[in-house]
Amino acid sequence: MTGRLQETFKKIRGKGKVTETDVNDMMREVRLALLEADVNFKVVKDFVSRVKERAVGQEVFKSLTPGQQVIKVVNEELTQVLGGTQSKLILAPKPPTIIMMVGLQGAGKTTHTGKLAKYLIKQNKQPLLVAADIYRPAAIKQLEVLGEQLQVPVFSMGTEASPVEIAKKGVAYAKEQHRDIVLIDTAGRLHIDNQLMDELLNIREAVNPTEIMLVVDAMTGQDAVNVAQSFNETLDITGVILTKLDGDTRGGAAISVKAVTGCPIKFVGMGEKLDLLEPFYPDRMASRILGMGDVLTLIEKAQEAVDEEKARELQKKIRKAEFTFEDFLDQMEQLKKMGPLEDILGMLPGANKVKGLKDIKVDDKQLGRVEAIVRSMTKHEKQHPEILNASRRRRIATGSGTTIQDVNRLLKQFEDMKKMMKQFSTMKKGKKNKGFKFPFM
Repeated sequence: MTGRLQETFKKIRGKGKVTETDVNDMMREVRLALLEADVNFKVVKDFVSRVKERAVGQEVFKSLTPGQQVIKVVNEELTQVLGGTQSKLILAPKPPTIIMMVGLQGAGKTTHTGKLAKYLIKQNKQPLLVAADIYRPAAIKQLEVLGEQLQVPVFSMGTEASPVEIAKKGVAYAKEQHRDIVLIDTAGRLHIDNQLMDELLNIREAVNPTEIMLVVDAMTGQDAVNVAQSFNETLDITGVILTKLDGDTRGGAAISVKAVTGCPIKFVGMGEKLDLLEPFYPDRMASRILGMGDVLTLIEKAQEAVDEEKARELQKKIRKAEFTFEDFLDQMEQLKKMGPLEDILGMLPGANKVKGLKDIKVDDKQLGRVEAIVRSMTKHEKQHPEILNASRRRRIATGSGTTIQDVNRLLKQFEDMKKMMKQFSTMKKGKKNKGFKFPFM
């Protein structure tokens, strides 16, 4: 969708004067791009109508060309469709806050119960996980494994007790243990049925949750919207967690859910790891969809992952050309904490227009090989790679399960990187650098 919209905007961006025909032509392309992305038809119709109304004959800001003004209108309207402003998690005035997790089987409900717990731990909260899914094989075990990984207690009564009883006793246990958040993992079904909804209604009546979070799979497109609508009509859900957004190449569910149900998207799952759950910001998502990047999220990720003191030390080393393989490993670790490299590149404004970056796919296996090679070196070798003769290189290749050619390639690229860093730190006006390719690109 981003590619289609970018092509459309390219035609209008530099125009000194934009006619009604120009706007109509552009909105025809935008309509097609949105429909192809599986956005709800009514949402597309309303969106196009509002943009046309605002874009035609609107007074143009002095700082913008008419073409830029139209794009600004599209961005603002798309932000509104996505929810306008960020919807934060509601916390109960008196703990514990009870969050009921609901959704169909296979949407990632149990996993995202764990992810939400991890997010809340970062906010200095003390969550309790309640295993109320007694039907799906291994659901309780899965939640217990997640609890162990997060060092969070899990309340379970096995598969014999009723889900309503488990939920009530789980909340009572949380109060005894002074846990300020209760996350109830309820049962899902392969499809919506009356039995599922009745059970969820009974749990809702029994524990009076602060939040009812619906977990939906973004990759199911229009079906995700239909599921959200059905759950909302019965349960009055308070928020949506959109999972597998990293695998949703079309983006239709993200645009349609809020507009159709009126229920805000509060979080998005951006990968399999437990820390890959992000708060949903409509303005940032609109910028990403329109190919304008998402610098704020990138900065936040960097602030979380990067150790400032280490960064200052690294800066000094780069200036003195003392960058070692130990520093390189440290940088790799910090980069991995920020998430998949493709996602990071996607947050850079205009990255999709840069040749080579648009369709980049980082090979995780290649990253692993690079790490294995460096970890097979002794401490002295990491600090002084110039001592790596043929026999040492053979030993490193054997120890890392790679070839001597792989080791030689990495050493050559590392030397090129050091030279490039030195050039950057001593760069004078007009001096140009040769291109450099990272070892994992």
